[in-house]
Amino acid sequence: MLKLPTWLTKDKPSDTHPAGTEHSRTPSPYRRASAKGLSLAVKPTLLGEVPVLDPAVPTFYVIRAYSRSNSLLVGMQTDELGLPSALAQVKAAGIHETSAMIFLKDRRADGATQSVPRLERLIAACLDNPELKVQLVPVTILWGRAPDKEESLFRLLMADEWESPSKIKQLFNIGVMGRDTFVRFSEPKDLQSLINDAKAGVGENLAATIAMRLMGYLDKQRTSIVGPDLSDKRNVAGAILSSPVVVDAIKNHANQTGKSIAAAKAEAQGYLGEITSNYSHSVVRFFDHFLTWLWTRLYDGVEVRHFERVRTLAPDYQIVYVPCHRSHIDYLLLSYVIYKRGLRIPHVAAGENLNIPILGDLLRSGGAFFMRRSFKGNALYSTVFKEYVHSLMQRQAPIEYFIEGGRSRSGRLLPPKLGMLAMTVNSYLRKPAKPVVFIPTYISYERIMEGATYVGELKGKPKESENLLGLLKTARKIERIFGTVHLAFGEPLYLTDFMAKFDVNAQSTDEQNTKNTHAMVQNLGVKIMQNINKAAVVSPVSLLALALLSAPNAALDETLCLEQIRLYQRIAQALPYDADTYVTDMTPRQIVDYGIKLKLIERRAHILGDMIRVADKQAPLLSYFRNNILHVFIIASFLAALVQRNGRIHRDRLDGITELLYPFLQAELFLKTALRNINHQVQQVLNLLIEQGVVVDLGDGVVGSAEGNSEAYQRLVVLASPAQQSLERYFMALTLLAKQGTNRLSSEQVVNLCYVVGQRISVLHADDLPDMFDKALFTSFLDTLVRVGYVSVDDKTGLLNFDNRIDRVAEFAKFVLHPDVMQLLSHTASLDHNEMVLAMESMDKKRKFGRAS
Repeated sequence: MLKLPTWLTKDKPSDTHPAGTEHSRTPSPYRRASAKGLSLAVKPTLLGEVPVLDPAVPTFYVIRAYSRSNSLLVGMQTDELGLPSALAQVKAAGIHETSAMIFLKDRRADGATQSVPRLERLIAACLDNPELKVQLVPVTILWGRAPDKEESLFRLLMADEWESPSKIKQLFNIGVMGRDTFVRFSEPKDLQSLINDAKAGVGENLAATIAMRLMGYLDKQRTSIVGPDLSDKRNVAGAILSSPVVVDAIKNHANQTGKSIAAAKAEAQGYLGEITSNYSHSVVRFFDHFLTWLWTRLYDGVEVRHFERVRTLAPDYQIVYVPCHRSHIDYLLLSYVIYKRGLRIPHVAAGENLNIPILGDLLRSGGAFFMRRSFKGNALYSTVFKEYVHSLMQRQAPIEYFIEGGRSRSGRLLPPKLGMLAMTVNSYLRKPAKPVVFIPTYISYERIMEGATYVGELKGKPKESENLLGLLKTARKIERIFGTVHLAFGEPLYLTDFMAKFDVNAQSTDEQNTKNTHAMVQNLGVKIMQNINKAAVVSPVSLLALALLSAPNAALDETLCLEQIRLYQRIAQALPYDADTYVTDMTPRQIVDYGIKLKLIERRAHILGDMIRVADKQAPLLSYFRNNILHVFIIASFLAALVQRNGRIHRDRLDGITELLYPFLQAELFLKTALRNINHQVQQVLNLLIEQGVVVDLGDGVVGSAEGNSEAYQRLVVLASPAQQSLERYFMALTLLAKQGTNRLSSEQVVNLCYVVGQRISVLHADDLPDMFDKALFTSFLDTLVRVGYVSVDDKTGLLNFDNRIDRVAEFAKFVLHPDVMQLLSHTASLDHNEMVLAMESMDKKRKFGRAS
């Protein structure tokens, strides 16, 4: 138990101080009772040496922020250590103060700029009497110093740092952290010397200058104990609000809305508080401990590849991580991996849907900053957000944002959202600080918590906004086996290389430079997606999904299943998609056993040979993981589909069809091969398929399929299936356009109608896979039709115009699709007026009641 201060047990005047300076040692009854209660709960530890003070000089203790518990604690400690009492009255020449404490911040005071009255009075006394000496002792108090090692995650999370605690947290500090409280008394500062130094500052308020310097002493002391204050909420808000760009935006907002400048500035300040991160060392260490436990409990491991390329670039470049977005776990995973490998964790752009009670504060303290889904119609918010991003760039802070915008519900990469990318580029062009390098980052899982939700949303279920209860429900799944997480850092992309390629100049605002910058950002977005795909991991689960979902009824004879997996591995190894692409080294037998362990597939015993089939209700989820690697095998699948459909086909015909349809495959899957080089790749893949016995070389430039009942033919059918599904979607959209005619439908209507038609075809196919009606894929296909010139959009009406070339492209369906499928597509796409109106009304209702997330 802490020894009670002598002023709690003896009420007698001090005899340790000479005449002229009096420290009363008689606290009020209220202070006596409060201190006695505090001493029962708090056992402070002294850091450093006790300062040697001149007893003839009035002494005041400088404390960062006011709280009653801080007052009592310092009073306890000064008496315990034999120092002049902090709670005593101080009387000297020109000085008469009720206590010996100076609080530099006081939440009881009004206004953003607080005065320090006691400090002002002491300065005035010193100015009136240059012979007067006053010593100021900075005191650092840490209620529960943030520990380096701490078993309790809760205590670690609540450890004291830079932010002034609320009343509730301070009660927690006293009751729970009181015996881990630390106090440090720094060496005294002579107030007359501080005044003389501060007088050199022309035009500055003397008291404010000295208060700022005292705060600097305390900040240095705290930094040495808990590390630097990296909270943007406290450190950069003032600079952003006073920047010329934001000041102009505030004036414009005030003029447009009729608000006062003060009200507009308060609104901007509110936006800034909504956006900025609030980095906390203790929260980051909490995440370190918690996530280490979580990954061990949830996953078999986290496999990381190519991180050394990031470590090499970090000293000389500003790192911008641009990962794909599979799950909410991504936010935590990437920062965790970076932190554990000794690099500074990035500031992460998070959607405002995650800024919910408790979780939002935790993410913000871990480096997240929040952004709204749309800036439209709010120029002030847009300016404040962009200026915050610019401040990150100027401080050369690593940044992370998900280039797709939202999470992929299908497992494919989504088209890039260029907003954050454009802000990053424009900030660099405005005022370069450090060379910028983008790190495309591939993330994949073997099970995802949101899997069932994704499938439901793709099938038309309204999207639900995130809330803590929903996330807690998801967390209950941690007893299940989720396999291995794969994270790979892709080939870096240097901004200066793209600036040279597109002839973009920094700090130039001419029209041509603006056009070049816009084109550069678009190209950079596509290259990022392509490099994410280059770093793909062909995992055991994705191979299983690719093999089984391509088979009728999602089941294969075990021998054929093993052979099909082996074929995929040989294709990926003989003709690697990219040097960064990793293919699992598990044997086909090990892969099957692994899938059974994860309860994704099951083995069915049969007298004619065991069967491997997708486990009940797992097919839609497995389609997600198949789509993660579809780009690695799409050319092989596409050629297999053409050969299987036609029986025999000339190589020149294969080249022609590929040149026609490849741009759509490239846009959908962000394939890296340029169209000018695709014929060379086609011949390489075709020769490999012939070598593997899946395709037969019939001579004279003709290739064909094996005998219909052979194992080789069965393997060809399975290999062909994924590309056929993509091609069915293409020709569904083409048939719909051809049937409805030019200048009748808008882009949105075509996408929505394709969605409805795709749902119907999926039911008729009875495969229950959401790929056929993924709206993002139809949007990508339509955008590509516009880009390659087959379709144009009327500027006035927004309707799509096209000529008979659409019909000619649709004719190629006979080389790709089975006649039954072609008839089904044609029949289903022939919607009459009433059916179209019904479909549009259905989509409008979903938009009205569904919420994006």
